[in-house]
Amino acid sequence: MCKLLEVSRSLVYYHLNKEPSGCLKENQIIEKYIKEIFRLSRNNYGTRKIKIELGKLGYQVSRKRIARIMRENSLVSNYTVAHYKVHKTKSNDADIPNLVDRDFDNRDKLEVIVSDLTYVRVGYRWKYVCTIIDLFNREIVGYVAGEKKDGKLIEEALLRVKYSLKDIKVFHSDRGKEYDNKLIDDILETFEIDRSLSNKGNPYDNAVSEATNKIMKIEFIYQNKFETLEDLELGLAEYVYWYNNLRIHGSLDYMTPVEYKKIFSRKARKVA
Repeated sequence: MCKLLEVSRSLVYYHLNKEPSGCLKENQIIEKYIKEIFRLSRNNYGTRKIKIELGKLGYQVSRKRIARIMRENSLVSNYTVAHYKVHKTKSNDADIPNLVDRDFDNRDKLEVIVSDLTYVRVGYRWKYVCTIIDLFNREIVGYVAGEKKDGKLIEEALLRVKYSLKDIKVFHSDRGKEYDNKLIDDILETFEIDRSLSNKGNPYDNAVSEATNKIMKIEFIYQNKFETLEDLELGLAEYVYWYNNLRIHGSLDYMTPVEYKKIFSRKARKVA
């Protein structure tokens, strides 16, 4: 064909390999947005969530293309790294039923809050974080970091819940010994909150809380080095704000907990 048209082969290859300037500019914009979305996600988002965020900006980009751009720019999600899991302590044998019964979805606001503890390395010692999550929108409504893994830590997390404890119907946790405590019982009794415990040996009974702590470890705890408890507390406060207000959640149709609450609280008011 080159001989017939009297065109040099080098000229043909030049035009075949030359990318249109408009396409090149769009690729550069998309690459820039992917880098920015990944940075704002604290290196946590993978191709699925980056695709969602690009869609909000008006760009329909395949996950395969996003993955290629991420590889080219060495953008590796924190979720690709395996981490050590600390063993659990003895269980709480109290005769308390599992009122939640793994029914985690379609709950009203503050109908059920769930809680769990996790370990954090601070300096050369273990410290502990207690989180409390509202099943309605997966929002972290209470949290605390402390020196000891005990009932006092859980009591403080409950007292730090950002909403009125009078509005809470059920408090659910696993059977960790720390939750078998008079301090907790007194708070629940005072505010007429029903108690619910996971069945013995069934971590899936508290799956939402377990999953939240796993997310927090991957996205926050394992990505930072804490020298003091104050360092942990400051970082935790910043992370919880980001988690509730800026991080999109797959379980919430890729909305943030705060966005989800605003939309569905408004819908509930209209129905009423």
